[in-house]
Amino acid sequence: MSAGTDTNTTPTAALQAQSTAELIGSGQEGSALDQVRAWWQKVRGGEMGALPAIGGFVVLSILFGVLSPFFFTERNFANLVTQAATLVMLGMALVFVILLGEIDLSAGVTSGVTMALFIVLVNVNGVPWILALIIAFAAGLLIGTLIGFFVAKVGIPSFVVTLGLFLGLQGVQLVLIGSGGLYRVEVPEVLAIMNSNMPVWAGWTMLVVILAIAAGTAFWDRGRRTRAGVPNRTITMVWIQLAAIAVLGSVVIGLLSQNRGGVLRPVDGVPIVVPFTLAILWAGTFVLDRTRFGRYIYAVGGNAEAARRAGVKVTTIRWAAFMVCSSLAVVSGLFSISKVGSVDAAAGRDIVLSGVAAAVVGGVSLFGGRGRLLHAAIGALVIAVITNGLGLLNLPAGVNYAVTGAVLILAATVDALSRKRAGGTVIR
Repeated sequence: MSAGTDTNTTPTAALQAQSTAELIGSGQEGSALDQVRAWWQKVRGGEMGALPAIGGFVVLSILFGVLSPFFFTERNFANLVTQAATLVMLGMALVFVILLGEIDLSAGVTSGVTMALFIVLVNVNGVPWILALIIAFAAGLLIGTLIGFFVAKVGIPSFVVTLGLFLGLQGVQLVLIGSGGLYRVEVPEVLAIMNSNMPVWAGWTMLVVILAIAAGTAFWDRGRRTRAGVPNRTITMVWIQLAAIAVLGSVVIGLLSQNRGGVLRPVDGVPIVVPFTLAILWAGTFVLDRTRFGRYIYAVGGNAEAARRAGVKVTTIRWAAFMVCSSLAVVSGLFSISKVGSVDAAAGRDIVLSGVAAAVVGGVSLFGGRGRLLHAAIGALVIAVITNGLGLLNLPAGVNYAVTGAVLILAATVDALSRKRAGGTVIR
């Protein structure tokens, strides 16, 4: 087809093409065995996704389970879930900018300064906690807007902008809290997020809801593809996916439903933070997989110039991604102060690099265009397992940093090598 023919495409044809292009691209023809073969070919071609992180998670869990008799206990499993929640959330926040090939070094401090603002408004000024939380989210959104302006509009590298805010926001936080200052969190609803559990029946109800949503989403996708004349995956893959969710979910909820407190003070049930995290994970995945904004993020991260020539507003996409990242960083800060029970002038200062590590370890490419929110969550679990397991073995904190750093370098190496094998380049 000539260039002139492309230019003269009818509006109806263009709308049909756009409608088809808006469908998710996970459908393939063939049987379930063909699906497995296609996946294996992708792995051999370098698109391993979260497979190395999953392998690492299994190996580390077995290793720490052998070395410590406490690792596979119900109490430690629940502790592992809550310990990972803050990092999971920050890792998912950073995915939105890493997919663009950018970085946000200020995300951790954003979580800290917004929570400092929240606690000062509540404890000092007597502002209702819900209103104070809304103001904190607005501040996080404002910070993301500022970063997006300098990166997308002015053209300053994100490393420089966010490094500047990493330093500057610490000063703002110090002014809010005061040198050596510390405020206790006195809002029961906030403290309950990381320190309280749902009733046992609510955990099983959550699993039913998850299965219903997963099934509804899968059949909704199939309906959209059928109406557009796009091939669907075999229905067997849907049942396999639902069965995997049911089995894994039953194991996790079954473990968390066990009494881990004792006879006099029984503690059981799924921590309240879990449904919050899963809801944000689902919403973020829906946005990235099934909306134009999500597809544009992948397009810009894969090749910004090609995306620009295709009509994508690259500046707007980059701007919006930083706004989403900073907003989700506020949620990470909320989880953190709920777990610790206090806010000081150093809150959020040290976690951002762990958030980047979580995304990279999970399989999100630092070169942009490849990765998912689930990958960051898995990477955060790997790092949480390292921290938890080494803590149970009473090893020095230095060993924890060394092992985490080694795992991060290994993950980045796998990413670079897999990109070369897939025919890409590590030069930006």
